[in-house]
Amino acid sequence: MRTHTTEFASEQRKYLAGQAQRFREEPIESMREVAATSAESLKSLKPRVRVIAHSGVKLTTVWQSTMQNLIELESEVVTSALTAAAARLERAAQSEGVVDLVFDQAEMLGATRDRIMGEAARAVEIVKVASRDVRKIGTHLYESVFEMAEEEAPKAKATRVRQARRAVRKTTTRARKAVA
Repeated sequence: MRTHTTEFASEQRKYLAGQAQRFREEPIESMREVAATSAESLKSLKPRVRVIAHSGVKLTTVWQSTMQNLIELESEVVTSALTAAAARLERAAQSEGVVDLVFDQAEMLGATRDRIMGEAARAVEIVKVASRDVRKIGTHLYESVFEMAEEEAPKAKATRVRQARRAVRKTTTRARKAVA
């Protein structure tokens, strides 16, 4: 580990020494190259930022729909609990004795259990769908960002050779036509 660190530090020193020498010899060209490289790096971030922003919008949509479904479920749970409580009270008021009261309440217990189990199953299904959607968004985001990085990585940076501008001379036939 120490050897690798030393080698890495040595390579970095050599690279930086070379860069410093180049900055001394050709400061304007070096700065132009750095500016061009930086501009290209910033431009390459645009698609990634767009993918991340779009994923954020998708996550917000999933979150909002999940919360809407859970709030609607909660409303239904409260409504059904109140309806069941009112039905229990009505049956209790109509019962003629304690035995009828106990049988009526025991009979309603199964329906209450089924209602609670159904509501819990719906809540689990809502959360399961939301987690599946979040996983899809996360997977798509990961693949998009890292596939973009992999596509860009193999590209070899080609240094552009600038050619001197020279005056273009008109051919004799073009010059004659221009005069006529």
